[in-house]
Amino acid sequence: MTAPAPGIGLGLATPANLITLARIGASPVLFWLILRARDDGGASWLAVAVAVVFAASDAWDGHLARNTGTVTRTGAFLDPLADKVVVLGSMASLAAIGRVSWVPVALIAAREAAMSGYRVRCARRGVSVPARRSAKWKVILQGLAVILTLVPPLAAEDSPAREGFVLAVWWLAVAATAVTGLLYLLDGRRTAAEGGGAGGGPR
Repeated sequence: MTAPAPGIGLGLATPANLITLARIGASPVLFWLILRARDDGGASWLAVAVAVVFAASDAWDGHLARNTGTVTRTGAFLDPLADKVVVLGSMASLAAIGRVSWVPVALIAAREAAMSGYRVRCARRGVSVPARRSAKWKVILQGLAVILTLVPPLAAEDSPAREGFVLAVWWLAVAATAVTGLLYLLDGRRTAAEGGGAGGGPR
């Protein structure tokens, strides 16, 4: 029997998908640690460590799926979903304790919600937009903004330069989020004009 080609399977119970599901299921732990850090000036080495573990698991599940030939459509859906749950939940938690403004968090959340709706509309029209490498860099910048905000030395109120650096990373993440969204809209129009196509949806 010929083995199915990578990328067309629908299976859920693959090692990579189980790691992704575990990341989603454990995300409240990270949110709780961030909220708890309010008493420590909004920073926590423990929260940083957990966030780094989450980021490592994100890289590991993709590596595992590709190297074991278990890339699935379910995984292609779950991986960006996990990214959104962890990153947006962490950002909202930081805003809730006053470590960051709600403005960049709201802008990033609005883009993610808009792209999710756009993805659904494209799927209904039979249009598939290939995932861009820049989408992963966008997620990395978002995660970096969260982690840097949690690092105690960078949260020192007597260091405007450090606070300015962290704020700059946040707005860089906002810019990357907006740019990748625009690129996906352009890709969607181009793909629709060409009669559809294959590939992962926008992230």
